[in-house]
Amino acid sequence: MSFPFLADSTNTGTTGVKTILVTGGMGFIGSHVCVSLLEENQQVIIVDNLCNSNKKVLSRIEKITGKVPAFYSVDLMDEEALSSVFKRHNIDAVIHFAALKAVGESSQIPLSYYHNNITGSLVLFKVMEKYQVLNLVFSSSATVYGENNPIPYAEHFPLSATSPYGRTKVMIEDILQDVFKANPKWNISLLRYFNPIGAHPSGLMGEDPNGIPNNLMPYIAQVAVGKRDVLSVFGGDYPTPDGTGVRDYIHVVDLASGHSKALQKLFAAEFPSIDAYNLGAGKGYSVLDVVKAFEKSSGKDIHYVIVPRREGDIAEFYADTTKAAKELDWQVENSLDDMCRDTWNWQQKNPNGYQS
Repeated sequence: MSFPFLADSTNTGTTGVKTILVTGGMGFIGSHVCVSLLEENQQVIIVDNLCNSNKKVLSRIEKITGKVPAFYSVDLMDEEALSSVFKRHNIDAVIHFAALKAVGESSQIPLSYYHNNITGSLVLFKVMEKYQVLNLVFSSSATVYGENNPIPYAEHFPLSATSPYGRTKVMIEDILQDVFKANPKWNISLLRYFNPIGAHPSGLMGEDPNGIPNNLMPYIAQVAVGKRDVLSVFGGDYPTPDGTGVRDYIHVVDLASGHSKALQKLFAAEFPSIDAYNLGAGKGYSVLDVVKAFEKSSGKDIHYVIVPRREGDIAEFYADTTKAAKELDWQVENSLDDMCRDTWNWQQKNPNGYQS
C-alpha cells in the first residue's frame, strides 16, 4: 500500500462536500467519474491495484481539475490494507468499479474472473459494513440482462448472463440484494452500463487498455492511428440490418454524470433503498455504424475483416432509460459523432496511451 498523494481528504464539514472512495478509480470509467466528482468539489479517494490502469492518470486528473485525489495502491482482496484506508478517512460513500471486465477473456480464464470480481467485492462490502459506510454505487453491466429478454432492456427484467464476466455482475447484484435485506440501512444504486466509449474532451484522458484491446472503440482508434493493421469484427451474420452486432453506446462523460446523479439521490434519500438504473443512450448502433462514424470524424479509412462470432456475445441490445430520466434526472447529451470525435482527439494526442 502506498500513501496518498494528498495528506488527507477527510470530510471538512463543508455543506454539500462529501468524501467518496472510488475503487478502480484509475481506470477508463473510474477516472472520468473522479474528474466529475472533483469538478463538483467533492473529495475523492482512489483505491486501485493498477492491474489494468496507469498511475499517470493522476497527473491527468490534476491537469483537468487542478486537484489531486488521494491514491492508494491497494488490491481489494487485501482486507487489512483496505481497512486502513477506511480507518484513515471519514468516507461518506463508495463507488465500486474495480473488476476484470473483458467478456471474451472471462470465458478463457473464468476462475480468475470469479475470484477477482466476487472475492474483491465481498471484502469491500465487509469492510464498508465494519466502518458503517453504507452508501454504495455499484458498477454493474447490461450483460446482466442475458440473451432472452426483449429489447429495450428495462430494469425490472429477470437477470441472467452469457459469460463468466456477466455472471459475476449478476452474482454481485444478488449479493447486494441479500445484504440490503439483512441490513436495510444500506443505500445502494446498481448502475447497469451499456457500452461506454469516447474520451475526455481535453484529450488528456481516454481508454488505454493493456495489450490488445477487448473493446471496439479503442481498437478502431488504434487502427486509425496506425498502431494496429486491421479491425476484426466478430460476427457478420447476426439478425441485424448489416449483420454486425448492435449495441447502445454512451459517452463516458455522460456515464460519469450518471454516477453523480446516483450519488445525489443516495444522499438525498429519506429512506435507504436498493435500486437499479440503466445508463445508456436508449438506442443501438451496429459495429459498422461506429466504424463509419469514426471514419467521418477522423478522416481515416478503417480496414476491417469479418471473423467468427465471439463466445458470450449476443446480436443486439439497448437500454430503456425511462427510469434513470425520471428518478435520477439524467440523460445523455453526446451523440455518436461526439464520441468518435473525442476518442480520435485522445488517440491522436496519445498514440501510445498514457505511455505517450
